[in-house]
Amino acid sequence: MEHSRCVSGEDLWQWRQSARQSTLTDFPSAHHENVQIVNEYLHELDWLLTAVAAIDHLALKLETYRDCPAIAIERSLPNLSILWQRRLIEQMPVQYLLGRTDWRDFTLTVAPGVLIPRPETELLIDLALAAFPQADPEADHEPAHWADLGTGSGAIALALAKSFPHASLHAVDTSATALNIAKQNATQLGLTEQVQFYQGDWLDPLIHLKGSLKGIISNPPYIPSAIVPTLQPEVARHEPHLALDGGADGLDALRIIVLQAPDFLKSGGVLLLEMMMGQAEAVCMLLKQSGCYSNIQIHPDLAGIQRFAQAYRI
Repeated sequence: MEHSRCVSGEDLWQWRQSARQSTLTDFPSAHHENVQIVNEYLHELDWLLTAVAAIDHLALKLETYRDCPAIAIERSLPNLSILWQRRLIEQMPVQYLLGRTDWRDFTLTVAPGVLIPRPETELLIDLALAAFPQADPEADHEPAHWADLGTGSGAIALALAKSFPHASLHAVDTSATALNIAKQNATQLGLTEQVQFYQGDWLDPLIHLKGSLKGIISNPPYIPSAIVPTLQPEVARHEPHLALDGGADGLDALRIIVLQAPDFLKSGGVLLLEMMMGQAEAVCMLLKQSGCYSNIQIHPDLAGIQRFAQAYRI
């Protein structure tokens, strides 16, 4: 990260104190829910500082940075004040304000029009690695092809490319905006030769790969339409509904993927899907009714919520 300016530790400390105070002023109630919101905002404030300044969380917590004569920083303090006011007033996600987010072991560009990848989605990559251990990534001595459906920022496809360096990744999204950002991320990570991008619906653009995919992985829209407007303001107002709205029961995209995937997976290929709390039983039923999958499993996320479905092509 290049830094174009420096501030003193004392000035940065004063700015942090002021920003914390403005956050507390916006949420004066002692109501439990507001206290939780305040704590989340204060945590984000410190994340913002560690993202733009040469300072870590421990230094912030202990305030040891206060005596530093010069701290490299990406943005001016007045500019940071503008960003933080937008966070408080517009409830704009801080990742959009900065234009990037950390995910897994790399940094991704994000912007309005592309879903901000969540930490729990990282577990899909761990499940893929467990399904095909890297010790023998190409046991059949054929090129491995993976598809990431609804790629958004490209997070899943790019993480798979890093995890399986000999595989070819095929990332699909219906949004041109999302694909432009995903391509930018692929360029930043040096993965443009390994990951190809396609605009279209689910597996439709990948007809040439029928019967040859080793894995299909997707974090599709799965939130019921009626629930989307009731989500946190940061999500409902700013993140793309195209990436959230899964239809009346939230299962529209999951149904399509479960139906299409058998034609594209080779025998023994894996299907990995993310879903919403409470959808595991319905997704399992869809997989069983297809008659094309074996070893159907449900995996929890870090909070213990049944979040991921895994199945293998017979």
